[in-house]
Amino acid sequence: MRRAVVIGAGPAGLMAAQELAQAGLSVIVTEAKPSVARKFLMAGKSGLNLTKDEPFETLIAAYGEAADWLRPMIAEFDAKAVQDWAQELGQELFVGSSGRVFPTVMKASPLLRAWLTRLESLGVEVRTRYRWTGWQESQPVFSTEQGQVTLKADVMVLALGGASWARLGADGGWAEVLADRGVSLAPFKPANAGLLVNWSEHMRDLFGQPIKGVAWSVGDLMTRGEAVISARGLEGGGIYAVCKTVRDGAALRIDLMPDVSAADVAKRLSRARGKSSLSNYLRKVLKLGPVRTAVLMEFGRPLPTDPVALAGVIKALPVEHAGLRPMDEAISTAGGVPQAELDADLMLKQLPGVFCAGEMLDWEAPTGGYLLTACLATGRWAGRAAAQYVT
Repeated sequence: MRRAVVIGAGPAGLMAAQELAQAGLSVIVTEAKPSVARKFLMAGKSGLNLTKDEPFETLIAAYGEAADWLRPMIAEFDAKAVQDWAQELGQELFVGSSGRVFPTVMKASPLLRAWLTRLESLGVEVRTRYRWTGWQESQPVFSTEQGQVTLKADVMVLALGGASWARLGADGGWAEVLADRGVSLAPFKPANAGLLVNWSEHMRDLFGQPIKGVAWSVGDLMTRGEAVISARGLEGGGIYAVCKTVRDGAALRIDLMPDVSAADVAKRLSRARGKSSLSNYLRKVLKLGPVRTAVLMEFGRPLPTDPVALAGVIKALPVEHAGLRPMDEAISTAGGVPQAELDADLMLKQLPGVFCAGEMLDWEAPTGGYLLTACLATGRWAGRAAAQYVT
């Protein structure tokens, strides 16, 4: 039998292994950590968001500059296919009001157990504590508890993740190995990362509170979404959606009343203030609530007294921040293996017989099911292509 070695036991790697085994290859999956799919399990602790149930063109647009590259792969394993796959593994699903798809149990572990059972029935062997260190005479070499081990591989799929959450296995250490073999890589950058903010003392009581009912704008991009005030800054989908543009240096602003025109805000602010404090006055005439009022005070002071000018601040409040959280604290990363280094089958041009998949590819997307969908789709694509390469 032809032997395939899949390096990396996250969703992309396991999907590639499934395709290779179904094609009749003998498959070994290696994982540097003591257990598989650790980042996948971590994501499932807060409710495993499998995919986004929405029209394909809307789905693919979430991948931005990489949309054209990923289009054929995700077209063959789209949101419906992801749901069908999970249901075939015995998982009941539900679709939230925003279109996000979750297992009913809101956990990743039952799905992973069922998936590993299927892989075992296909003959897939999983070896943990196998850290890939490169090649020896074209065969992959691993550092293990038993010392250096070389595996025979007729074909390989690399699914080594990005460079965030190193403790879960995605440390980006593979980049140096590929660079030594002449593969040009795009620098890693944080994606879906929180924003660092040096809050004043009066914000302390609001740590853990969500900012709701706002819109975030960066240049021409505007998006609705919540963000949570944390001790270190801002976290959540509203921030993650604009992460790339903020990372590139654009200024971030908040519209605290996105459903009300600036003219209407100014009209409300023209009412007499009387003896009310400014905070109480704003709460009464604008119904901002304590959280949005505090955010306005934090970023907007000294507030203008003219109603029109103050309305302008409320509708486009500048966010003073210290940049994104460190890359290892980001949910995902941009950078890695660019499209130019791969053929249409995701095989490295410099290394025939070596395919890549998942987050180690140079693409990014916001949270909301898009990350996992693309990992599964590229893993499936690379696994099928790798099987065809040797059969």
